[in-house]
Amino acid sequence: MANMKLLAVLALVQLLSRLHVHGVSASMDMPTATATSGGGSCHVSGYLPGQSGNCNPEHGSTCCVNGHRYPQYKCSPPVSAETPAILTINSFAEGGDGGGKSFCDNRYHKDSELVVALSTGWLRLDGTNRCNKMIRINGNGQSVTAKVVDECDSVYGCDKEHNFEPPCPNNDVDASPAVWKALGLNGNIGEFKVTWSDV
Repeated sequence: MANMKLLAVLALVQLLSRLHVHGVSASMDMPTATATSGGGSCHVSGYLPGQSGNCNPEHGSTCCVNGHRYPQYKCSPPVSAETPAILTINSFAEGGDGGGKSFCDNRYHKDSELVVALSTGWLRLDGTNRCNKMIRINGNGQSVTAKVVDECDSVYGCDKEHNFEPPCPNNDVDASPAVWKALGLNGNIGEFKVTWSDV
């Protein structure tokens, strides 16, 4: 009987970890593991207490809620020739939903530029600094190269610098409207499964 209860709990944890998407997270007291392809796993490193504020909801941004606990990640899935990711949409322009200036070059970028932000682990914590480097994104039968200019912070959030949004998931490629257009995608869908690789 105890084994059946344990299996049920593990199945629930697995289901909840699959439901985690950009800006949406389960408030749980127990750490969960995110399974990854290519070996290895990335575990929740902690939880950030939510704090609401002046959040720009452009592009369907999810704003922090007081009292919610949001998962934090200090790692991302391993990078390969076809790294699975969730593509989200973000404005890196001044006044856009991206918050402050880009992490890599301390600048704002027009929505017409092919630029992206990567989850913290992919940007700089896996031993490779991808700031100002090019990556290739494949999705919807199309391919586009884009410049990495920012961090989709997987550790910090719910403050002015992060547009009062929760920390990003550990597998996010946050892309400008121009990247979505190049892939033939409608930005109103909010997120799309893609793969990416270093160029």
